[in-house]
Amino acid sequence: MEEPYRLRINGGVVSPGELKYICEAAEGLGLDAISFGSRQDIIFPEEIDKSKFNKFDKIQFIKPKADGIENISSSYVSADILSSTSWLTSDKYLYVIEQFKHKLSLRVNVTDPKQRLVPLFTGNINFIASGHEDYWYLYVRLPGWEKTRMYPALIYSWDMDKIELAIENVLQEEPETIETLFELVSDAVDTNNRTVDKPLEVPFYPFPYYEGMNRIGPDSYWLGLYWRNNRYDLAFLKAMCDLCAENKIGKISITPWKSFIVKGIPSKSKLQWEKLLGKFGINVRHSMLEMNWHVPVNDKDALSLKKYLVTNFDQNDISTYGLTFGITSYESDTYNFTSIVIEKNKQPDAIGDFKIRDTYNLLYAKNFDPNTLEYIMHVQDVDKVELPGLLMELSQLYFEQLGTEREEEKTIEVISEYVEEEVYQCKDCLTVYNEVYGDVTQNITPNTSFESLPETYECSLCEAPKSRFEKKVLVK
Repeated sequence: MEEPYRLRINGGVVSPGELKYICEAAEGLGLDAISFGSRQDIIFPEEIDKSKFNKFDKIQFIKPKADGIENISSSYVSADILSSTSWLTSDKYLYVIEQFKHKLSLRVNVTDPKQRLVPLFTGNINFIASGHEDYWYLYVRLPGWEKTRMYPALIYSWDMDKIELAIENVLQEEPETIETLFELVSDAVDTNNRTVDKPLEVPFYPFPYYEGMNRIGPDSYWLGLYWRNNRYDLAFLKAMCDLCAENKIGKISITPWKSFIVKGIPSKSKLQWEKLLGKFGINVRHSMLEMNWHVPVNDKDALSLKKYLVTNFDQNDISTYGLTFGITSYESDTYNFTSIVIEKNKQPDAIGDFKIRDTYNLLYAKNFDPNTLEYIMHVQDVDKVELPGLLMELSQLYFEQLGTEREEEKTIEVISEYVEEEVYQCKDCLTVYNEVYGDVTQNITPNTSFESLPETYECSLCEAPKSRFEKKVLVK
């Protein structure tokens, strides 16, 4: 099938008014449903008449591969409802995402490392919130790079768009290392970078259940909706947008799991929402067995395989709580972001009428945590009928390891209580100079002692002189 048209939804965040306009445009183009993509964009799932595009001038219809335009993905959807970095509020996400006004040619992620709903490392440019307010780790995997690399500085919130655009502009020089990229970008733009003073920590959380009506605080709710066929009925969506407007709900959030979440439903309106769901026959009680899957859009074979595997899980009463599954193929150009990956092999060329069965590989993320970015091959070239048993075997391995992992974490924490580390801290802004990391923003290489820094050395954040730093002992 030809690649479908998509609509860029910045950060996966859309207003009810915008979504209603999109639904009306879809109807005008002869559709009765829209779908959601793994980049938190909107997809028109069927062929549409391009000659009618000019009737809907507020919409830019794109085909990513043909047009070279990518959507920005963000974990705004998780703010207020899942674990989060304290300074990264819903409003902060919106301010940050709003910067990116140019047409992105690279995949950009803006995420919180403390949530599990939106993957951290599936972009070419991955901004991940640090413990320092308004500063972000940057992990880069440019086209052609085999691995994701950490940019050697923390990025200021209001420099993110500038740095992303600078990276796009230096792509023609084909930087092969993160150090080269850093030099090229630093030469091109002035930024307010901050020294990386400690490595990114990504805590492990089980994958959350994100469907149904859930309470936030004393007087509001959030609603997660998932449709297994990823075809969201336009009549329902328009009625929902009207109810959002009536309830003064300003934003609707698309997830990478082909679902969406509405936050801030007033308690007094809960019954109205339940009536709306009932009127359209909306099911909000799907099993986690089927909600934790990432399946390519409009791939009937992948959907059929998922149904076959989920049915087997259900019949055998298997729990997959905390795990995620992805179905991909040899020709996919997307990055894996699930705990377990079912990879369909390319078929050899058939001779005559000879039929060849599909075969699959099974991979799983190290510690079943996709954020490790490391996948282990479990089995290769197995038939479809072997997959349910092998997946159940992997699920069992996950639960056995889960207890062990927790014990190991406790042991590490106890031991690390007594680890001391000497650092130097700026008295004015509390920026830390850690000799282990150096200060690449000022060409100070890792493992450079504080004493050997030149007397002209200044704080990378507030430009205080070297004399304003004092030795501190961090107890980890």
